[in-house]
Amino acid sequence: MLHSFIDWILATVQDWGYTGIFVLMALESTVLPVPSELVLIPAGYLAHQGEMNFWLIVLASTVGSLVGASFNYGVAMWVGRPFLERWGRYFFVRPQLLHKTDVFFARHGAVSTFTGRLIPGIRHLISIPAGLTRMNPGTFAFYTLLGAGLWSLILTLFGYFLGGNQALIKQYQHHITFGVIAFVVLIIVGYVVWQRRK
Repeated sequence: MLHSFIDWILATVQDWGYTGIFVLMALESTVLPVPSELVLIPAGYLAHQGEMNFWLIVLASTVGSLVGASFNYGVAMWVGRPFLERWGRYFFVRPQLLHKTDVFFARHGAVSTFTGRLIPGIRHLISIPAGLTRMNPGTFAFYTLLGAGLWSLILTLFGYFLGGNQALIKQYQHHITFGVIAFVVLIIVGYVVWQRRK
């Protein structure tokens, strides 16, 4: 079943082109399990082959990510809080935790939205607390586009240079992941230092 799902993703990228990338990345930015690596690395390789335009891939991916993240943001803003206030205790979400989330995003929401887009596992969920705390829509869109654009660029470059060589992918995948995490840490440290000076 997993193999068929992966084949469907790859076929969608190749057959639907930029529309497929947009749709898949929008789904990936909601709560659906669509791995962005399986979308953008093959697309980057197709760009290397001259079958797709590199920057249109990044654009379609980034805009699709914003659409999916905005869906989560909207649902959390208009539906999430009443649901969590009433039923959250059954899912280990206490009112005190919601209050702490409000305070955290009031102080660090922007950088959390940006850096969260670069961390696998939470990148598709980071828009939910942003919606719960009613982050300014313009600020949310800006930092989501910034983070999603950087992530899309990294994966597309990865596919562009290494997509045709499985051995190189396995060899350098951990280095790419480490580099992204190190970059996120630097952003967070810089933000904390700036906050303390401010």
